[in-house]
Amino acid sequence: MESIKPDYVGNKDGRSVESITGDLVSARSRSPEKARSDYLRWEDYFMSLAALSARRSKDPNTQVGAAIVTRDHKIVGLGYNGMPIGCHDDIMPWGKVGDDLSKTKYGFVCHAEMNAIMNKNTHDISGSTLYTTHFPCNECAKLVVQAQIKQDPIYVASSFLLDTAGVRYRQFQGERTELVINLNY
Repeated sequence: MESIKPDYVGNKDGRSVESITGDLVSARSRSPEKARSDYLRWEDYFMSLAALSARRSKDPNTQVGAAIVTRDHKIVGLGYNGMPIGCHDDIMPWGKVGDDLSKTKYGFVCHAEMNAIMNKNTHDISGSTLYTTHFPCNECAKLVVQAQIKQDPIYVASSFLLDTAGVRYRQFQGERTELVINLNY
C-alpha cells in the first residue's frame, strides 16, 4: 500500500484541508516556507462564528447567532437565541402563535445579541463590533447602544435606534457564502 505524503496542513489521510473541503476552497500546492494566501478574512471568520453559534439554538423557527469582537480582533462574546439558563428547553413553549404571550416563545427566549453581551469575557466592550446573523430587534438594539458597540455588520437592515445612537451598521458582504468544517482529522 502506497502511503500518501502529508501536505503542509493535513489530516490522517495526508490530504490537505483544501482537498477535503472540495471546491469551496481551491486546492493549492503549498510550501511550508510560504504563507497561505487562501485564509479567511477577519470578517468572514467572525461572521462564520456568529453563524456557527446560531446552530446551537433549539428554536425550531429562527436560529440567530452573534459574536462580539474588539478593535484588535479579539473575540470577547458569543451568543445564540435560546431559553434562559435554568429553564429546561423541553418544557418551554417554542411556538410563534398563542392566545397569550406566556404560550409562545416570545415571552421567554433570550436573543443572541443579549446572550453575547451577557457572556462577554471582559468588562468593557465599548467600540467593539457585533457580528449578527439577523438585524437586532429594538430591545437588542438598545443593549447594543448601552454597551457602546460601534459597528454591526448584518445581513438585513432597518434602523432608527441605531442611526440615532450613531452605531454604524451595514449589510455583510463576505467573500464566502459557505464554509465546510471537517472535524475528521
